[in-house]
Amino acid sequence: MTAEAQPPPADPFATEGDLPRREDLGHIFDELDHQMACQAYLWALPLVAYAQWQKVHRETFGAGPCDLVRYLSYQDRLGLITANATTPYILNFIDLSETGPLVIELPAGPTAGGVSDFWQREIGVMGEMGPDKGAGGRYLIVPPGQQPPADAGDLRVLVSTGVNIMFGFRTLDPDPERAQALVDAVRIHPRAADPDENPTRLVSPQGRPWSGDQPRGLEYWERLYGIYQTEIVDERDRFYLAMLRQLGIVKGEPFTPDERLTRILERASAVGERMAQANSFAKRFAGARYWPDRQWDLVLMLDRSDQRAEHHDQLLERAAWFYEAVSFSAAMKSQTPGLGQAYLATYTDAHGQWLDGAKSYTLHVPANPPAKLFWSATVYDITTRCLIDNPQQRGDRGSRDRDLQYNDDGSVDLVFGPEPPSGPVGESNWVQTVPGRHWFSYFRFYGPLEPYFDRTWCLGDITPL
Repeated sequence: MTAEAQPPPADPFATEGDLPRREDLGHIFDELDHQMACQAYLWALPLVAYAQWQKVHRETFGAGPCDLVRYLSYQDRLGLITANATTPYILNFIDLSETGPLVIELPAGPTAGGVSDFWQREIGVMGEMGPDKGAGGRYLIVPPGQQPPADAGDLRVLVSTGVNIMFGFRTLDPDPERAQALVDAVRIHPRAADPDENPTRLVSPQGRPWSGDQPRGLEYWERLYGIYQTEIVDERDRFYLAMLRQLGIVKGEPFTPDERLTRILERASAVGERMAQANSFAKRFAGARYWPDRQWDLVLMLDRSDQRAEHHDQLLERAAWFYEAVSFSAAMKSQTPGLGQAYLATYTDAHGQWLDGAKSYTLHVPANPPAKLFWSATVYDITTRCLIDNPQQRGDRGSRDRDLQYNDDGSVDLVFGPEPPSGPVGESNWVQTVPGRHWFSYFRFYGPLEPYFDRTWCLGDITPL
């Protein structure tokens, strides 16, 4: 036995000869159901996240199926998992069983967006990375199981892979007036209805507290049960449906867990989240570490929108991304210099320790970050995975900040900590952290350039002061 090897764990259950004691069978089945629930928790993360967010849109914001919710202010975005704090988000969650075939009209202009199902698989790309290439266009979203119409005309037809969809986009124009004009020109309406009778409203969160992350405890399973009643589940997932049945979640039947099952589900949601945290914040996927001598990881380890690799489906890669983020777009995996986005994340400091809101750190950004449009470094609360809710009400610093202070060589030193720095950098390069809360950071490249792809430009680690 090597020094690293450990003896196998002892069997936790007593036996009668070669079989478990009959009085232990209940405990064994409890453990079986708990383990199935933990796996079902990881499997359902993208579905439950969108179901939760859809509920917020309907019940908290009062958004209808042809409306758009615009997340503009910092306060608006505090419930949005790993939102960037630079560009606004405009989106909604639509049940195609209510609307039927749906028309989306997108104006010409610098936008990035698209449509995805509730498994967060991309159905179609729109904007600069889509077939319209920023020239605008009219799209028809056809519900699953329906044939595309023969008379689509100038409509670009997308056949949905789910009953529920998310349509969202971001305006990339830094001018607020031009960006607002783009948002105002978007139209959503059922194809069978007069668009003038179904005007698209812009809805604002208006500072109301909300959360788009997956709920905890029994509520996680209640949200999963609710969306499962109408949503499509692929053939590849039928074994997970068998697990759900054992956990009391059955299509067309009420979800009424007894005391035993409630206890198992509540424990599994807690343990499942710990597994999700480890899977996201201590990635063990091959190729996750972007530079071998730095702490920065590639955030998005999914190969494709359909979450499939050559010989398997990317269950853990999917769970990692959709625990700490929402939505997938081909633009996020762009390999074309100057187009799309690139995301790196760090969850630890230069010495491999979790980032602590009570401590102060610095991040050195070398000159000429390889981003055609802009770059930003953003701080997120580790528990909510949302923008840090600090007294400063600011979670990022980046190249669009007019007051950002640069060093003589063009590099930038950012500071993260509970108190503003007293040195020459000042508050213009500072993001406030919260004592008692751990945090992590994303570094974004909008329009990543060749030195990012060939890794000749290297970002510093977040280093304790």
